[in-house]
Amino acid sequence: MKLKIALLPGDGVGPEVTAQAVKALRTIADLGGLDFHFREYPVGGIAINATGSPLPSATLDACLESDAVLLGAVGAREYDSLPPASRPEAGLLVLRKALGGFANLRPAISHRAIADCSPLQSQIIAGTDILVVRELLGGLYFGEPRGFEKNDEGAKAAAFNTMRYSRPEIERVARIAFDQAMQRRRKVTSVDKANVLETSQLWREVVNEVAKDYPDVEIEHLYVDACAMHLMMTPRRFDVILTENLFGDILSDEAAVITGSLGMLPSATIGGNVDLYEPVHGSAPDIAGKNQANPIGAILSAAMLLRHTAGLDAEAAEIERAVWDVLKEGHRTLDLKPPVGSKALSTTEMGALIESALCDRISRSLAYHAV
Repeated sequence: MKLKIALLPGDGVGPEVTAQAVKALRTIADLGGLDFHFREYPVGGIAINATGSPLPSATLDACLESDAVLLGAVGAREYDSLPPASRPEAGLLVLRKALGGFANLRPAISHRAIADCSPLQSQIIAGTDILVVRELLGGLYFGEPRGFEKNDEGAKAAAFNTMRYSRPEIERVARIAFDQAMQRRRKVTSVDKANVLETSQLWREVVNEVAKDYPDVEIEHLYVDACAMHLMMTPRRFDVILTENLFGDILSDEAAVITGSLGMLPSATIGGNVDLYEPVHGSAPDIAGKNQANPIGAILSAAMLLRHTAGLDAEAAEIERAVWDVLKEGHRTLDLKPPVGSKALSTTEMGALIESALCDRISRSLAYHAV
């Protein structure tokens, strides 16, 4: 199999964690006889410095010509004074829209090896396995009109954004959620604010229509505030959470409490011409360049790339199992709160341990099949 992967390490800790994800993919390719091609391109703040644009045309063209895109993170404090359309984050929004991926898959799994990293009690989170399906190309982030109203002195007097969803936008992401549920525990929780928002009323109506095509999947509806509460109090009740852009952004970050760290969360953006993979965490400028970032979110994003773009389910599962193997041995990065007296692993040390565990797993599998 040939796979052309565009690498966009980006800003802050992005290059550090992306390098470890690429190591995992190279291990899979080398030991499995696969042909993976990697090429790196600038995006975000580093691209602004080099070209004046957070998403240079050469980067976008290369992404559109690839089979998948693996991104690190974008953003840095030095760009906060720029207009929103010129900041590093704007490049990511343009990239998402250009690639066409409308469904953002964000898993959050509680693993017993790091259950004590969560501030929630272990009996609450034990066995939690949630997939948030977030609509990614609509809602407040992309709705028009948006902007500021100025007063007579030219100062910002008011600001406005538009939340808008069409029936086709809702239907297509709902089908992704129900399809995912069919491969899991067959339950979809659709999250909205239908008691207040017209967009949510349409959302609920369309989701109910789609649900009729999936009679084997249980459907329930929750208001977003109730969902946020249940995520912390009864997270095991959830299988697939389906929701719009803003709510999905917030709820999936909240789910990091279950895993113990944002650094544990991967994501996949699918449904368009080219799939995009990235860890949920941001650029973390406070630890950038210190070799302290947790690379697991990026490594698990690479596993999602193998599963959703390449159809290599077994290889994706091997990466995931290698991650759990290392965590079960007690190895942790700084964000996972190593026990007193234990050493926090660096980004590269954690990546190397996962790479070694992955090699061991694949070697054992090859030996078994050779018998």
